[in-house]
Amino acid sequence: MKLRTPHFIGIGLLVVGIIAVLVIQLTGIGRGGSPKFNLTVVEGVVSSEKAAFFEDPAVQEVFESHGYDVRVTKSGSWRMASLDGVTENDFAFPASEIAAENIANTHGSAVRSTHKPFFSPLAIATFEPIMTLLETNGAASKDASGRWNLDMAAYLELVEEDIRWNELEGAATAYNSPRSVLITSTDVRTSNSAGMYLSLAAYVLNNNAVVSSASEANAHMDLLTKLFISQGYSGASSTAPFDDYLSQGMGAVPMVMIYEGQFLEEQLGENSRIQDGMVLAYPTPSIFSVHTGVTFSEAGQEVMELLETDPELATLLAEHGFRPQGQNAAAFQTFLDKQQLTDYPTTSEFVNLAVEPSYEVLDALLAQISSAYDLSGAPPARPEEVDPADDSVTTNEDGTPQ
Repeated sequence: MKLRTPHFIGIGLLVVGIIAVLVIQLTGIGRGGSPKFNLTVVEGVVSSEKAAFFEDPAVQEVFESHGYDVRVTKSGSWRMASLDGVTENDFAFPASEIAAENIANTHGSAVRSTHKPFFSPLAIATFEPIMTLLETNGAASKDASGRWNLDMAAYLELVEEDIRWNELEGAATAYNSPRSVLITSTDVRTSNSAGMYLSLAAYVLNNNAVVSSASEANAHMDLLTKLFISQGYSGASSTAPFDDYLSQGMGAVPMVMIYEGQFLEEQLGENSRIQDGMVLAYPTPSIFSVHTGVTFSEAGQEVMELLETDPELATLLAEHGFRPQGQNAAAFQTFLDKQQLTDYPTTSEFVNLAVEPSYEVLDALLAQISSAYDLSGAPPARPEEVDPADDSVTTNEDGTPQ
Protein backbone atom coordinates (compact mmCIF):
# COMPACT_ATOMS: atom_id res chain seq x y z
CA MET A 1 0.00 0.00 0.00
CA LYS A 2 1.37 3.44 -0.93
CA LEU A 3 1.47 5.84 2.03
CA ARG A 4 0.29 9.39 1.44
CA THR A 5 1.59 12.45 3.27
CA PRO A 6 -1.18 13.95 5.41
CA HIS A 7 -2.51 17.21 3.96
CA PHE A 8 -1.72 19.28 7.03
CA ILE A 9 1.91 18.13 7.01
CA GLY A 10 2.28 19.21 3.38
CA ILE A 11 0.90 22.63 4.25
CA GLY A 12 3.31 22.90 7.21
CA LEU A 13 6.31 22.14 5.04
CA LEU A 14 5.15 24.74 2.53
CA VAL A 15 4.90 27.38 5.28
CA VAL A 16 8.38 26.52 6.57
CA GLY A 17 9.75 26.84 3.04
CA ILE A 18 8.16 30.24 2.57
CA ILE A 19 9.57 31.46 5.89
CA ALA A 20 13.04 30.24 4.94
CA VAL A 21 12.87 32.13 1.63
CA LEU A 22 11.75 35.29 3.43
CA VAL A 23 14.62 35.02 5.94
CA ILE A 24 17.12 34.72 3.11
CA GLN A 25 15.61 37.66 1.25
CA LEU A 26 15.47 39.87 4.34
CA THR A 27 18.88 39.08 5.77
CA GLY A 28 20.93 38.32 2.68
CA ILE A 29 22.18 35.07 4.26
CA GLY A 30 23.80 32.88 1.60
CA ARG A 31 24.25 35.76 -0.85
CA GLY A 32 27.21 37.51 0.70
CA GLY A 33 25.05 40.33 2.05
CA SER A 34 24.96 41.93 5.49
CA PRO A 35 22.92 40.18 8.20
CA LYS A 36 21.16 43.53 8.69
CA PHE A 37 18.35 43.36 6.13
CA ASN A 38 20.49 43.03 3.04
CA LEU A 39 22.43 46.23 3.62
CA THR A 40 25.58 46.94 1.65
CA VAL A 41 28.56 46.25 3.88
CA VAL A 42 31.09 49.10 3.77
CA GLU A 43 34.43 48.53 5.48
CA GLY A 44 36.87 51.24 6.50
CA VAL A 45 39.99 51.78 8.56
CA VAL A 46 39.87 54.87 10.79
CA SER A 47 42.10 56.66 13.27
CA SER A 48 41.27 55.73 16.85
CA GLU A 49 39.53 58.93 17.94
CA LYS A 50 36.80 58.34 15.34
CA ALA A 51 36.05 54.74 16.31
CA ALA A 52 33.46 55.68 18.96
CA PHE A 53 31.57 57.75 16.39
CA PHE A 54 31.32 54.95 13.85
CA GLU A 55 30.39 52.44 16.57
CA ASP A 56 27.62 54.66 17.96
CA PRO A 57 24.27 52.86 17.43
CA ALA A 58 22.65 56.18 16.45
CA VAL A 59 25.28 56.69 13.73
CA GLN A 60 24.88 53.11 12.54
CA GLU A 61 21.12 53.64 12.34
CA VAL A 62 21.54 56.65 10.04
CA PHE A 63 23.87 54.73 7.75
CA GLU A 64 21.44 51.81 7.73
CA SER A 65 18.60 54.14 6.72
CA HIS A 66 20.65 54.86 3.59
CA GLY A 67 21.28 51.17 2.95
CA TYR A 68 24.77 50.76 4.47
CA ASP A 69 26.24 48.63 7.21
CA VAL A 70 29.47 50.53 7.98
CA ARG A 71 32.14 48.58 9.81
CA VAL A 72 35.52 50.00 10.87
CA THR A 73 38.85 48.89 12.28
CA LYS A 74 41.43 51.17 13.90
CA SER A 75 44.92 52.18 12.83
CA GLY A 76 47.33 55.03 13.50
CA SER A 77 47.02 57.74 10.85
CA TRP A 78 50.66 57.61 9.81
CA ARG A 79 50.58 53.83 9.49
CA MET A 80 47.58 53.63 7.18
CA ALA A 81 49.44 54.13 3.92
CA SER A 82 51.63 51.09 4.64
CA LEU A 83 48.90 48.98 6.23
CA ASP A 84 48.63 45.57 4.57
CA GLY A 85 45.49 45.37 2.46
CA VAL A 86 44.40 48.94 3.14
CA THR A 87 42.96 49.31 -0.37
CA GLU A 88 40.82 46.22 0.16
CA ASN A 89 38.73 48.46 2.41
CA ASP A 90 36.13 50.78 0.95
CA PHE A 91 37.78 53.78 2.59
CA ALA A 92 40.67 54.86 4.82
CA PHE A 93 40.06 57.75 7.19
CA PRO A 94 43.14 59.25 8.88
CA ALA A 95 43.00 62.34 11.06
CA SER A 96 44.80 64.77 8.78
CA GLU A 97 45.20 65.98 5.22
CA ILE A 98 48.89 65.09 5.19
CA ALA A 99 48.29 61.47 6.23
CA ALA A 100 45.58 61.24 3.56
CA GLU A 101 47.97 62.72 1.01
CA ASN A 102 50.44 59.97 1.87
CA ILE A 103 47.77 57.32 1.31
CA ALA A 104 46.76 58.88 -2.02
CA ASN A 105 50.38 59.09 -3.19
CA THR A 106 51.12 55.52 -2.15
CA HIS A 107 48.00 53.96 -3.67
CA GLY A 108 47.18 56.43 -6.43
CA SER A 109 45.68 54.00 -8.91
CA ALA A 110 43.33 52.56 -6.26
CA VAL A 111 42.08 55.91 -4.97
CA ARG A 112 38.63 57.00 -6.09
CA SER A 113 38.20 60.32 -4.20
CA THR A 114 39.15 62.31 -1.09
CA HIS A 115 36.80 64.08 1.32
CA LYS A 116 37.10 66.49 4.26
CA PRO A 117 33.79 66.24 6.13
CA PHE A 118 34.92 67.54 9.53
CA PHE A 119 37.85 68.81 11.59
CA SER A 120 39.04 69.13 15.17
CA PRO A 121 41.31 71.78 16.71
CA LEU A 122 44.31 70.56 18.63
CA ALA A 123 43.97 71.36 22.33
CA ILE A 124 45.62 70.71 25.69
CA ALA A 125 43.90 68.81 28.48
CA THR A 126 45.27 70.26 31.70
CA PHE A 127 44.36 71.58 35.15
CA GLU A 128 43.46 74.99 36.54
CA PRO A 129 46.50 75.20 38.88
CA ILE A 130 48.84 74.35 35.99
CA MET A 131 47.47 77.09 33.76
CA THR A 132 47.43 79.60 36.61
CA LEU A 133 51.10 78.78 37.30
CA LEU A 134 51.99 79.22 33.63
CA GLU A 135 50.03 82.49 33.57
CA THR A 136 52.11 83.78 36.48
CA ASN A 137 55.23 82.98 34.44
CA GLY A 138 54.03 84.57 31.21
CA ALA A 139 53.23 81.43 29.24
CA ALA A 140 49.43 81.32 29.49
CA SER A 141 46.46 83.68 29.57
CA LYS A 142 42.67 83.76 29.61
CA ASP A 143 40.73 85.32 26.75
CA ALA A 144 37.67 87.54 27.10
CA SER A 145 35.45 84.47 27.40
CA GLY A 146 37.49 82.98 30.21
CA ARG A 147 39.10 80.25 28.11
CA TRP A 148 42.71 79.33 28.69
CA ASN A 149 45.34 79.80 25.98
CA LEU A 150 48.90 78.50 26.05
CA ASP A 151 51.49 80.79 24.44
CA MET A 152 53.41 78.28 22.36
CA ALA A 153 56.47 80.51 21.87
CA ALA A 154 56.81 81.06 25.63
CA TYR A 155 56.21 77.38 26.32
CA LEU A 156 58.90 76.33 23.83
CA GLU A 157 61.36 78.65 25.56
CA LEU A 158 60.68 76.88 28.87
CA VAL A 159 61.32 73.51 27.22
CA GLU A 160 64.49 74.70 25.51
CA GLU A 161 65.86 75.97 28.85
CA ASP A 162 64.85 72.71 30.55
CA ILE A 163 62.85 74.55 33.19
CA ARG A 164 61.36 72.36 35.94
CA TRP A 165 57.92 72.97 37.33
CA ASN A 166 59.34 73.70 40.80
CA GLU A 167 61.58 76.40 39.33
CA LEU A 168 58.60 78.48 38.22
CA GLU A 169 57.44 81.42 40.33
CA GLY A 170 54.57 80.28 42.52
CA ALA A 171 55.29 76.56 42.08
CA ALA A 172 55.64 75.93 45.82
CA THR A 173 51.90 76.29 46.35
CA ALA A 174 50.64 75.37 42.87
CA TYR A 175 52.65 72.42 41.53
CA ASN A 176 55.94 71.74 43.28
CA SER A 177 57.15 69.03 40.90
CA PRO A 178 60.80 68.45 39.88
CA ARG A 179 59.75 67.22 36.45
CA SER A 180 60.47 69.25 33.31
CA VAL A 181 57.79 71.52 31.90
CA LEU A 182 56.62 69.37 29.00
CA ILE A 183 53.39 68.48 27.23
CA THR A 184 52.65 64.76 27.03
CA SER A 185 51.73 63.54 23.56
CA THR A 186 51.36 60.34 21.60
CA ASP A 187 54.24 58.68 19.78
CA VAL A 188 55.15 61.03 16.94
CA ARG A 189 56.32 58.08 14.84
CA THR A 190 52.81 56.68 14.53
CA SER A 191 50.20 59.16 15.70
CA ASN A 192 48.64 62.08 13.88
CA SER A 193 47.98 64.18 16.99
CA ALA A 194 51.70 64.13 17.78
CA GLY A 195 52.45 64.93 14.13
CA MET A 196 50.15 67.95 14.39
CA TYR A 197 51.96 69.00 17.58
CA LEU A 198 55.27 68.72 15.71
CA SER A 199 53.88 70.80 12.83
CA LEU A 200 52.65 73.47 15.26
CA ALA A 201 55.96 73.68 17.11
CA ALA A 202 57.93 73.88 13.84
CA TYR A 203 55.66 76.69 12.62
CA VAL A 204 56.16 78.72 15.82
CA LEU A 205 59.92 78.19 15.86
CA ASN A 206 60.06 79.32 12.23
CA ASN A 207 58.77 82.76 13.24
CA ASN A 208 55.13 81.80 12.72
CA ALA A 209 55.72 80.76 9.14
CA VAL A 210 55.22 77.39 7.49
CA VAL A 211 58.40 75.32 7.32
CA SER A 212 59.00 74.94 3.60
CA SER A 213 62.44 73.33 3.41
CA ALA A 214 64.71 70.90 5.19
CA SER A 215 67.15 73.68 6.04
CA GLU A 216 64.44 75.65 7.86
CA ALA A 217 63.50 72.52 9.79
CA ASN A 218 67.09 71.63 10.65
CA ALA A 219 67.61 74.99 12.34
CA HIS A 220 65.32 73.89 15.19
CA MET A 221 65.76 70.14 15.04
CA ASP A 222 67.29 69.77 18.50
CA LEU A 223 64.34 71.39 20.25
CA LEU A 224 61.76 69.64 18.08
CA THR A 225 63.37 66.30 18.92
CA LYS A 226 63.49 67.16 22.62
CA LEU A 227 59.71 67.71 22.71
CA PHE A 228 59.23 63.99 22.09
CA ILE A 229 62.36 62.15 23.21
CA SER A 230 62.21 63.78 26.66
CA GLN A 231 58.75 62.36 27.27
CA GLY A 232 60.02 58.80 27.55
CA TYR A 233 57.42 56.18 26.64
CA SER A 234 54.54 57.51 24.52
CA GLY A 235 51.31 55.74 23.61
CA ALA A 236 50.66 55.07 19.95
CA SER A 237 46.97 56.00 20.03
CA SER A 238 45.48 59.41 20.81
CA THR A 239 43.31 57.76 23.45
CA ALA A 240 46.24 56.50 25.56
CA PRO A 241 47.69 59.73 27.08
CA PHE A 242 44.20 61.20 27.53
CA ASP A 243 43.18 58.12 29.51
CA ASP A 244 46.28 58.62 31.68
CA TYR A 245 45.28 62.25 32.23
CA LEU A 246 41.77 61.23 33.28
CA SER A 247 42.84 58.41 35.57
CA GLN A 248 46.23 59.45 36.99
CA GLY A 249 45.64 63.17 37.47
CA MET A 250 47.85 66.23 37.65
CA GLY A 251 50.79 64.58 39.40
CA ALA A 252 51.44 62.25 36.48
CA VAL A 253 50.06 64.11 33.46
CA PRO A 254 49.87 67.89 33.99
CA MET A 255 49.37 68.65 30.28
CA VAL A 256 48.46 66.37 27.40
CA MET A 257 48.05 67.23 23.72
CA ILE A 258 44.70 65.94 22.45
CA TYR A 259 41.94 66.74 20.00
CA GLU A 260 39.34 69.18 21.30
CA GLY A 261 36.65 66.61 20.55
CA GLN A 262 38.12 64.06 22.96
CA PHE A 263 37.55 66.40 25.90
CA LEU A 264 34.05 67.37 24.77
CA GLU A 265 33.00 63.76 24.13
CA GLU A 266 34.23 62.72 27.58
CA GLN A 267 32.57 65.73 29.20
CA LEU A 268 29.19 64.72 27.76
CA GLY A 269 29.51 61.03 28.58
CA GLU A 270 27.12 59.37 31.03
CA ASN A 271 29.96 58.45 33.40
CA SER A 272 32.29 61.33 32.57
CA ARG A 273 35.69 61.27 34.22
CA ILE A 274 36.10 65.04 33.84
CA GLN A 275 36.40 66.44 37.36
CA ASP A 276 36.48 69.91 38.88
CA GLY A 277 39.77 71.61 38.08
CA MET A 278 40.26 69.79 34.77
CA VAL A 279 40.28 72.35 31.96
CA LEU A 280 40.86 72.55 28.24
CA ALA A 281 43.43 75.03 26.93
CA TYR A 282 44.09 76.04 23.34
CA PRO A 283 47.59 76.58 21.96
CA THR A 284 48.30 79.99 20.46
CA PRO A 285 48.64 79.81 17.54
CA SER A 286 46.14 77.00 17.03
CA ILE A 287 46.14 74.24 14.44
CA PHE A 288 43.31 72.21 12.93
CA SER A 289 43.35 68.49 12.27
CA VAL A 290 41.23 68.09 9.14
CA HIS A 291 39.96 64.50 9.06
CA THR A 292 40.31 63.43 5.44
CA GLY A 293 38.75 60.32 3.96
CA VAL A 294 40.32 58.45 1.06
CA THR A 295 37.93 56.15 -0.81
CA PHE A 296 38.66 53.01 -2.80
CA SER A 297 35.14 52.07 -3.93
CA GLU A 298 31.83 53.59 -4.93
CA ALA A 299 30.28 52.54 -1.63
CA GLY A 300 33.13 54.15 0.30
CA GLN A 301 32.66 57.36 -1.64
CA GLU A 302 28.92 57.36 -0.93
CA VAL A 303 29.55 56.96 2.81
CA MET A 304 31.95 59.92 2.75
CA GLU A 305 29.40 62.00 0.85
CA LEU A 306 26.82 61.21 3.53
CA LEU A 307 29.24 62.50 6.17
CA GLU A 308 29.52 65.71 4.15
CA THR A 309 25.80 66.25 3.54
CA ASP A 310 23.53 64.39 5.96
CA PRO A 311 22.21 66.73 8.71
CA GLU A 312 21.60 63.89 11.18
CA LEU A 313 25.20 62.73 10.85
CA ALA A 314 26.37 66.34 11.28
CA THR A 315 24.54 66.57 14.61
CA LEU A 316 25.99 63.23 15.71
CA LEU A 317 29.47 64.39 14.70
CA ALA A 318 28.99 67.43 16.96
CA GLU A 319 27.89 65.17 19.81
CA HIS A 320 31.18 63.31 19.43
CA GLY A 321 33.15 66.55 19.46
CA PHE A 322 33.86 66.97 15.75
CA ARG A 323 33.23 70.19 13.82
CA PRO A 324 31.40 69.49 10.52
CA GLN A 325 32.42 71.35 7.39
CA GLY A 326 30.37 72.39 4.38
CA GLN A 327 26.62 72.81 4.31
CA ASN A 328 26.14 71.54 7.89
CA ALA A 329 28.95 73.52 9.49
CA ALA A 330 26.54 75.27 11.88
CA ALA A 331 25.65 71.95 13.55
CA PHE A 332 28.52 72.17 16.02
CA GLN A 333 27.57 75.58 17.41
CA THR A 334 23.89 74.62 17.43
CA PHE A 335 24.76 71.60 19.53
CA LEU A 336 26.89 73.65 21.95
CA ASP A 337 24.07 76.18 22.38
CA LYS A 338 21.59 73.39 23.07
CA GLN A 339 23.91 71.93 25.71
CA GLN A 340 24.59 75.43 27.10
CA LEU A 341 28.34 74.90 26.73
CA THR A 342 30.37 78.09 26.49
CA ASP A 343 33.84 76.64 27.06
CA TYR A 344 34.41 76.00 23.37
CA PRO A 345 35.19 78.81 20.91
CA THR A 346 33.26 79.30 17.71
CA THR A 347 35.18 78.47 14.56
CA SER A 348 35.36 82.17 13.68
CA GLU A 349 37.28 82.84 16.90
CA PHE A 350 40.28 80.87 15.63
CA VAL A 351 42.11 83.69 13.86
CA ASN A 352 45.73 82.76 14.61
CA LEU A 353 46.20 79.45 12.86
CA ALA A 354 49.40 77.56 12.12
CA VAL A 355 49.94 75.95 8.73
CA GLU A 356 51.20 72.39 8.30
CA PRO A 357 54.29 71.79 6.18
CA SER A 358 54.14 69.65 3.08
CA TYR A 359 54.17 65.89 3.43
CA GLU A 360 57.78 65.77 2.22
CA VAL A 361 59.00 68.25 4.84
CA LEU A 362 57.06 66.65 7.67
CA ASP A 363 58.27 63.21 6.61
CA ALA A 364 61.85 64.48 6.77
CA LEU A 365 61.24 65.82 10.30
CA LEU A 366 59.74 62.53 11.39
CA ALA A 367 62.65 60.58 9.93
CA GLN A 368 65.16 62.59 11.96
CA ILE A 369 63.18 62.23 15.17
CA SER A 370 62.79 58.50 14.56
CA SER A 371 66.57 58.23 14.20
CA ALA A 372 66.95 60.05 17.50
CA TYR A 373 64.61 57.53 19.12
CA ASP A 374 66.78 54.71 17.78
CA LEU A 375 69.95 56.32 19.14
CA SER A 376 68.35 56.82 22.54
CA GLY A 377 67.62 53.12 22.84
CA ALA A 378 63.88 53.70 23.04
CA PRO A 379 61.63 50.78 22.07
CA PRO A 380 60.38 50.67 18.47
CA ALA A 381 57.14 52.40 17.67
CA ARG A 382 54.04 50.33 18.31
CA PRO A 383 51.76 50.43 15.29
CA GLU A 384 48.66 50.98 17.41
CA GLU A 385 47.21 50.37 20.83
CA VAL A 386 45.53 46.96 20.99
CA ASP A 387 42.82 46.08 23.47
CA PRO A 388 43.86 42.71 24.97
CA ALA A 389 40.18 41.79 25.20
CA ASP A 390 39.74 42.22 21.46
CA ASP A 391 40.25 38.70 20.13
CA SER A 392 39.63 39.94 16.58
CA VAL A 393 43.17 41.32 16.51
CA THR A 394 45.73 38.91 15.08
CA THR A 395 49.11 39.03 16.81
CA ASN A 396 52.61 37.82 16.10
CA GLU A 397 54.45 35.43 18.42
CA ASP A 398 55.84 38.36 20.38
CA GLY A 399 52.37 39.75 20.99
CA THR A 400 52.59 42.67 18.60
CA PRO A 401 49.69 43.21 16.18
CA GLN A 402 50.09 41.89 12.65
